[in-house]
Amino acid sequence: MSIRLRFAPSPTGRIHVGNVRTALMNWLFAIPQGGQVLLRIDDTDLARSTKEYEQSIEDDLKWLGLHWQERANQSHRFEAYEKAAAALKGAGLLYPAYETEEELDRKRKIAQATGKPPVYDRAALKLSADDRAKLEAEGRKPHWRFKLSGARKEWNDLVRGHVSIDTASLSDPVLIREDGAFLYTLPSVVDDIDFKITHIVRGEDHVTNSGVQIEIFEALGGPVPLFGHFPLLVGADGNALSKRIGSLGVGELAAEGYEPMTVLSHLAKIGTSDPVEARASLEVLASEFDFAKIGRAPARFDPEDLKRVNAQLLHQYDYAKVKDRLVKLEADRGEAFWNAIRANIQLLPEVRQWAHIVDGPIEPFVPDAAFAAAAAEVLPKGDYDASSWQSFTNAVKEKTGAKGKALFMPLRQALTGLDHGPEMAALFPLIGEERARKRLLGQTA
Repeated sequence: MSIRLRFAPSPTGRIHVGNVRTALMNWLFAIPQGGQVLLRIDDTDLARSTKEYEQSIEDDLKWLGLHWQERANQSHRFEAYEKAAAALKGAGLLYPAYETEEELDRKRKIAQATGKPPVYDRAALKLSADDRAKLEAEGRKPHWRFKLSGARKEWNDLVRGHVSIDTASLSDPVLIREDGAFLYTLPSVVDDIDFKITHIVRGEDHVTNSGVQIEIFEALGGPVPLFGHFPLLVGADGNALSKRIGSLGVGELAAEGYEPMTVLSHLAKIGTSDPVEARASLEVLASEFDFAKIGRAPARFDPEDLKRVNAQLLHQYDYAKVKDRLVKLEADRGEAFWNAIRANIQLLPEVRQWAHIVDGPIEPFVPDAAFAAAAAEVLPKGDYDASSWQSFTNAVKEKTGAKGKALFMPLRQALTGLDHGPEMAALFPLIGEERARKRLLGQTA
């Protein structure tokens, strides 16, 4: 059997970390099995969907390295949905209902007040043709509900194991609104049938909806795909994602300097039994993927953990891999510079800070002017290499008697303006004699 999955974003905004995790789960499952992923643009909401957001979805997926094998727009498939709706109406499974939102809300409140579940009472099924004609003469337009069987729908979920949904406990879902617009459920099932989707992998907020969709699959005579529902994301504290983090877009992450593989590695590993560590490629992540590793607890999305994973990746990169991007950041100071500072950055744009510290001008920090002046007297002349720092510090130690932290810290502070950073043996040759001398003497350089 050919494995076929789908990622189905709506082009009403940019995709965020939750969307990316859903997409990623589909790709990770498909890749090892030679499966295919359909990018389905769910743009039946013509008023809110835009081509700009549609393009941004494609651009973000490409930036992440998630490439689809087939693509479709729901807005091009209304004829197929109309045909399916007609078939359901003909089978007596899609029926018109005329209650307003206010009337439905009142029914729900009455049911709850009397201790009954707030399930639609199917009053519309009792309407005669004359009743419907009278309501429509009053200006009411029907919405269309799918008549559930009331049976229990069961499946072996790829993540959750055995799942059972009692459709008798659910209201008959509205598939078509009063204005004739299709809601999510019917077009999704029709597409899954027509595009031969074999597996549906998505968040656990769709578990109940899957019970409804199974009945629609069966009513339309289509094969029911296998389902996998994974836990949703929460914040680092275990609470619901904040609005800021929950809506964190791919474009924002890219702009802040995160690597695509950072985003993929973090989202692939949180909520699983694997350690949250950087991986070099999507293929490596896919080779390690297993639904059995996904826990039942919500996955914790921690921005600080994301930054840690990003640092892991950057520390592994050689100069050739980042050279072009360093040029764009106007922070390319050569291979020796990159090798010196890469262990001290978490996001690539931070290289600008170290390029500035090397090139200047910076304000040196000289708490002991006499010590710094003495160091300047023994500063080596000419070009520096990897051995120059040790020669210099040995000379300063001999001249001043300082050693340990009392020797190295004031030299670092004067030469970089900071009390932390890369190994000075690597930075010293990049700073050079002229800037080093001025900084030791408390001059901006």
